[in-house]
Amino acid sequence: MNETSTETRSVVIEREIPFPPEKIWRALTQPHLIEEWLMKNDFRPVVGHRFNLRRNPQPDLNIVVDCQVLVVEPSKTLSYTWAAYDLVGVVTWTLTPTSTGTHLRMEQSGFRPDQKQAYGGAKGGWRQCFANLEQVLARID
Repeated sequence: MNETSTETRSVVIEREIPFPPEKIWRALTQPHLIEEWLMKNDFRPVVGHRFNLRRNPQPDLNIVVDCQVLVVEPSKTLSYTWAAYDLVGVVTWTLTPTSTGTHLRMEQSGFRPDQKQAYGGAKGGWRQCFANLEQVLARID
């Protein structure tokens, strides 16, 4: 490998969640629920649909993530592009039924070697999103 390596890294987070895949799928695909654990959005679970994730953590800071749906397999797989600042990648959710609920795996790919700060931020950010997601799941029917 030379210095101009195009190799990218992924953030992967996996959890056993004590809810059925169908319930987790709702939280991953219904805009009002996505807003509760991730960001405001205009998501639709339709391949090719372009959507934005939006957040205003501070009055002078407006975060916008441009996305496009790539894969929709209800209660199994959801994948979409993720473009913000100079990071362009793909987020893929995989739901696998288990005897106690669901094995949920999230992978965000596309981090270049020079994006260590973005990679670290994504690792922490997705952990927080998972915690928020589990709270949402515990609350909804």
